[in-house]
Amino acid sequence: MPRPQRRPSRGELLAMRSLDRFVGRRDEVASFARNLTKDPLSRTDPASFLFHVRGVAGVGKSSLLRQWREAARQAGALTAAVDENDVHGALSGMVALARQLADQAGPLKGFDKAVEQYRRAQEAAAEPVDLDGAADDGPSPTTRAISRIVLGGVSGVVPGGPLLSAMVDPDTVAEGVDRIQDRVRNRQQRVRTPELGPVGQEFVAALGELCEKYPWVVLFLDTWEETGRHLDVWLRTLLSDGYGPLPVNVVVVLAGRNDLSEPEWAGLKAEGQDVPLEAFTEQETRELLARRGVTEPGTVEAVGRLSMGLPLLADLLALARPQGADAVDPDGDAAEAAVERFVRWIADPLCREVVLTCALAPRLNEDVFAAAVPEEARHLWSWLCGQPFVSGSGAYKKYHAVVRAGMVRRERARSPQGWTAVHLRLAEAHAAWRAGLEENLPAGRRPQDARWWRHRIDETYHRLCAHPGGGATGVLEEAVQAAEAGPEILRQWADAFGQAAEDTDDDFLREQAGRLRAATEAEGDVVVAALGVLLTRRTLGPAARAHAHVVRGRHLEVSGQEEAAAAEFDRAVALDPDSAAARFHRGRAHLRAGREEEAVDDLTAAVRLDPTDARALAQRGEAHRRAGRWDEALADLTATLALDPGHTRALGSRGQVHRQAGRLDEAIADFTAALALDPGYAWALGSRGRTHREAGRRPQAVADLTAALALRPDYAWALAERGKTHRLSGALDEAVADLTAALALVPDYRWALVERGLAHLHATRYEQAEADFTAALALDPDDLWALVGRGRARTLAGRTDAARQDFDRAAALDPDGAWRRDIPGDPR
Repeated sequence: MPRPQRRPSRGELLAMRSLDRFVGRRDEVASFARNLTKDPLSRTDPASFLFHVRGVAGVGKSSLLRQWREAARQAGALTAAVDENDVHGALSGMVALARQLADQAGPLKGFDKAVEQYRRAQEAAAEPVDLDGAADDGPSPTTRAISRIVLGGVSGVVPGGPLLSAMVDPDTVAEGVDRIQDRVRNRQQRVRTPELGPVGQEFVAALGELCEKYPWVVLFLDTWEETGRHLDVWLRTLLSDGYGPLPVNVVVVLAGRNDLSEPEWAGLKAEGQDVPLEAFTEQETRELLARRGVTEPGTVEAVGRLSMGLPLLADLLALARPQGADAVDPDGDAAEAAVERFVRWIADPLCREVVLTCALAPRLNEDVFAAAVPEEARHLWSWLCGQPFVSGSGAYKKYHAVVRAGMVRRERARSPQGWTAVHLRLAEAHAAWRAGLEENLPAGRRPQDARWWRHRIDETYHRLCAHPGGGATGVLEEAVQAAEAGPEILRQWADAFGQAAEDTDDDFLREQAGRLRAATEAEGDVVVAALGVLLTRRTLGPAARAHAHVVRGRHLEVSGQEEAAAAEFDRAVALDPDSAAARFHRGRAHLRAGREEEAVDDLTAAVRLDPTDARALAQRGEAHRRAGRWDEALADLTATLALDPGHTRALGSRGQVHRQAGRLDEAIADFTAALALDPGYAWALGSRGRTHREAGRRPQAVADLTAALALRPDYAWALAERGKTHRLSGALDEAVADLTAALALVPDYRWALVERGLAHLHATRYEQAEADFTAALALDPDDLWALVGRGRARTLAGRTDAARQDFDRAAALDPDGAWRRDIPGDPR
């Protein structure tokens, strides 16, 4: 298979040059390269698909991965590598890997589309759906008014039919059922967070396409002790074909300090290769030092003793060009001593300043480098990238954790003022880059933009390092905003906060960071857990605490915990009565719970605090509509549309107001306008169909209801409405089929039971009709319309005594009801 030709990147050139400096691990490098010559389908000696490199910090895991990656490239493989800087969740891990693969092989359009769809679904799932006209209360089935709105369309079929036709219109009752079903459906949608499966499937599909063009695709996952926090389950699923058949020429390489967990990895480990890295042998250490020009026997022995055979430390000590054993002897921690000697022996003061200054940035690219170092040192970027303790697979580089920790401690103690100045300079640089992004980012998109957040998080890290005590409270308030942006951003923020705690050695920051890290690693909703941690401490001001309660309440609401969410919104309003967000969310919670008057109070406060809030106006209009105040509802919904002509749910609610007020043409116009904006708005389609039926246009009604069911096959209300339309048109078998399907979805759908009873009654199937009315009465013994219907069925079946019991019960419920007239044999 021909290898695609392309020019190597700067990073690849640096990696290839590092081969010249690489010493040791010949067996491991040779074994990996040999694996890429094998047939993965061989029965006797197949290629391994999983490698796990493990060992202590400094033993050379990342260096070995770099050599393996270059060996894979030499074998014609496509490669990608990630570490803890790239991975804060399974999605970010896949995106980082896919981006590198695409840089080499071209766009992965199917995967990119799946990621965009997932992110849109994430945004939708993170916010409870605003209510529209689908959520109607409907009348209570025990009120006197129910006798005028229950059993429609039986004239000409059943004795007394004209009277029943005049007294019945189940649509208002149907709206009540629709409200219940819509609420249940919305809760189910809120509980069901977007599945990562489709993204994983597209990732595997992209790998499949690449594996047709390249002999191997090799994925390197470094610092597994960190990346595995987010990728462990995803990777096991990937390797077990959980996202679809993984091509046999995909190889995965892990590198971390610890062994893979049992028993989860047991089966996969048995099929892979475990590569424990030990310290260098004496001979390997001598060879490394010889490559660095260190050959004096006493010095070599001293370096070997101090480095403990760890290649990283030996390399650092060798680069310090020690002139004798006395320059190497340790005085404390070996890593600290190695770092100290390396720094001390950098002859060029400018190079020394570059190394120490750049250690203060957890992540480096050329822009960060230029902001950190003096202008006269900016030509040293390539030199820095070539140092053995600097690595990085993507756009960013990083110091080895052991080296960086030593340099950070050194700089913090050596020059507190210089430490603060560098961190403030880098904070200002990230703030400026963030501001530059804002010029082309709508304010509403900033919380979802990863680049914007990356700069904000890095800015926060540097400001914390500059002033760990003074800025802690404000930074923790920022954590609430990170939580609002979602779990991956929150994890990035918490990791940066933890890094600042370690780098500043601040006890308060360390304690807070530990609690936050535990929350972000907990099972369940990490946003709820993290905000719970923040709210247990009095480190947030009232406004920030209120905001935290609002965000926490929203997450509880989308998970179906509506009572707990309402309690959070209550706390938010108590802390900050003038928070428009708190008022809006509590108002919508009241509306969802059927408390229209309380909803109007809160939503009115929200509108007063922010008159341009179209959502608050729309929800107040919906609250007025449900309370039967058509004029107030119409005014609010029209005002909403003046502010936001594209507000589809306001159009839907206003259409419902017009329909309920008998303005059918205006209702159809609003439903049609809503559908022009959102053709997938199933409720608006169904409601337009119902309105067509009420206007006597039954074919159009069936067409709209059928289209609504194409969008939502499980839409029980639309099935029942279409069933009624078929019944009114005389298509009784079709009516029974639709109503039966609705009842299969919602077995306790009383209105559908009665409608099916009526269809059976029309078809003179009195026994089936009586059974349906009886089933409805089992759900509510005081259901007047089911009692009258069953009485009719029993009368027509000749069971007048039983029918009399139903009519007597109906009379007790509604003695003045029109249903009593024209009933054969009724003396009243």
